[in-house]
Amino acid sequence: MPDSTPLPTVLLLNGPNLNLLGERDPEQYGSTSLADIEAGVTALGKELGATVVCAQSNHEGDLVEHIHAARDLDGIVFNPGAFAHYSIALRDAVDAVDTPCVEVHISNVYAREPFRHRSVTAPVMQGYIAGCGVAGYELGLRAVLRRIEEARPTGS
Repeated sequence: MPDSTPLPTVLLLNGPNLNLLGERDPEQYGSTSLADIEAGVTALGKELGATVVCAQSNHEGDLVEHIHAARDLDGIVFNPGAFAHYSIALRDAVDAVDTPCVEVHISNVYAREPFRHRSVTAPVMQGYIAGCGVAGYELGLRAVLRRIEEARPTGS
């Protein structure tokens, strides 16, 4: 009998300035555009049996709204960008939803300026990936899908 479990749906959410990937500071962030990252993660999701929906905003409140809407989804892969270092609103939004969330950063934030060494969002995440370049997004998707699988009831 075929598995009737619906495909998991994961939100790939990107914060401020990530719309400029491929143009902004390529030595730090590489030359891959956000559109290319979204296409790659979406394709990987399909390969792994998941649906990926993508969103990006430079506005904190919009990101909070996306997180709230993700209550109806199965997981979130989230690069909060600079908001990771000070946005209590995003931290509280992630904490308020019962949806596994993995935080991703392209650069190794611990090899950068000291103010980037602290993430206020990381303590409420189910995973944290930094310094792996754009491959971190694929790792984030794999990690959140693993969390989703672990949370599924067994024997169903």
